[in-house]
Amino acid sequence: MRYELYYWPQIQGRGEFVRLALEEAEADYVDVARKPGGEGKMMALMAAPRSETPPFAPPFLKAGKLLIAQTANILLYLGERHALAPKSQAGRLWVHQLQLTIADLVVEVHDTHHPIGAGLYYEDQKREAARRADDFRAHRAPKFFGYFERVLGVSGGPYFTGRRATYADLSLFQVVEGMHYAFPRLSKALAKKHPRVVELHQRVAARPRVAAYLKSERRIPFNTMGIFRAYEELDS
Repeated sequence: MRYELYYWPQIQGRGEFVRLALEEAEADYVDVARKPGGEGKMMALMAAPRSETPPFAPPFLKAGKLLIAQTANILLYLGERHALAPKSQAGRLWVHQLQLTIADLVVEVHDTHHPIGAGLYYEDQKREAARRADDFRAHRAPKFFGYFERVLGVSGGPYFTGRRATYADLSLFQVVEGMHYAFPRLSKALAKKHPRVVELHQRVAARPRVAAYLKSERRIPFNTMGIFRAYEELDS
C-alpha cells in the first residue's frame, strides 16, 4: 500500500514526525502537497462535504480507505503496522503516551514565538514572546527534558522501551534537532544535564534510514515559518 501524506510543503512542522516514521519504516509514500497541485488536493480533502472523518488540519495520512489525522494518531497507526511500537497493548499505549507528552512540548516550543495568537506575526507579540521564552528556558524545557531523561534511565536499553526504537524515539530526536536550531544556547545547557537524551538523539541520527533521509532533498530545512524558529533574542 502506498501512503499519501498531506502536510504543508514549505515546513517540517508536525508533519516531520510522520515523515521520520515513514522513512524509518522504509514505507512507500508520497508527500502529496510537495507535488504540483498537491496543496490544492490537500485543501479539497479538508473541505470535502461528504467525508465522514474530515481532518481538522494537516498532517493527515491516507492509508487505503482510511483518512487519519492528528500526528500522534497517525503514529499510533504506523507504529503497529511497521514495528515502530511494542506488540503488547500496554506497550503501544505507553509509546502513545510518550508521543502525546512530546506533542505537549511541541506546543510549548511553538508558543515561545506565538504566545498570543497563531494568526499574528511574531513582530506583533515580541514582548509577550520574550516573557514566554523566559519561562520556557527556565522551567518548561528543563521539566520535559528531565522527564525524558528519567524514562530513558529506567527503560532497560538505549531507547524508550528498551532495545528497539519506536516512533517516540524518532520524535524525541526531531525535538532535539529543532531545539538545536531554535535554542542553541539552551540546548547546550540542557545537554549537560540530560546525557541520555543526547545519546538517544545521536543514536537515532545514526540509524541508516534516518541518516539517509537527513542527507536527502526530502528533508526540508528548518526555517522561520515552522514550529522551531530561530530568534536570537528568545534564546538569550
